[in-house]
Amino acid sequence: MNVSEHTQRVFDSDLSKLTQMVAEMGGLAQKQVTDSIDALARHDVGLARRVIALDGTVDGMLRQIEEKAVATIALRQPMAFDLRALVAMLRIANDLERIGDLAKNVGKRVIAVSGENSQRSLMRGLRHLATLVVAQLAVVLDSFVDRNPRNALRVWQGDKEVDALYVSLFRELLTYTMEDPGTISLCIHYLFCAKNIERIGDQPPHATISPKAVHYMVEGPPSPASGPKGDAMSYDPSETMVPA
Repeated sequence: MNVSEHTQRVFDSDLSKLTQMVAEMGGLAQKQVTDSIDALARHDVGLARRVIALDGTVDGMLRQIEEKAVATIALRQPMAFDLRALVAMLRIANDLERIGDLAKNVGKRVIAVSGENSQRSLMRGLRHLATLVVAQLAVVLDSFVDRNPRNALRVWQGDKEVDALYVSLFRELLTYTMEDPGTISLCIHYLFCAKNIERIGDQPPHATISPKAVHYMVEGPPSPASGPKGDAMSYDPSETMVPA
């Protein structure tokens, strides 16, 4: 085996390890989102605290992925597709870390409303929104592991459904507060929870930026006609992160 073949095999091993790490991080982020909604529905403060605590693990995984990716770039000096794959993984890992932050925010709201009566009718809307967003995230992660940019793009193109559900839930919450002013405090907390969930599946970073990263990793920048609402689906790996 010559030096070039050996280097490529080592790089492939590094890439496989990073893919595994990102997929594992994605699973934890999904669990945070699902558990945060379960905690909200049941006013389960213990589960909410576990969601918040899990955020430290997700943050730690991001640091490990960043260190591994940077070391791989420095040692292997990848070009073209290989370099795109590493850059995309870094971006996806950052998206997942932010998703964990948003789920943590929901967990904090659970603690804040623990003394109030839960409203099941409002929770149905929140659960529906969260179920859709978690399903989108699962498709993105699967498309990342399978290197399937088409499935990733479908998630981004399906963003309108998340927006419509959020608007509907927003209106429902406002109506509820007008009909029963005693629920204003609870509804405000629910509204913040809904916004956190919507942000997971709406604007970058989060689940709409990760499909772009998957497409960028496999095929390079997508065409301007790829996205919904007439928007160009631009992807710049150096896009600035929204602070937590």
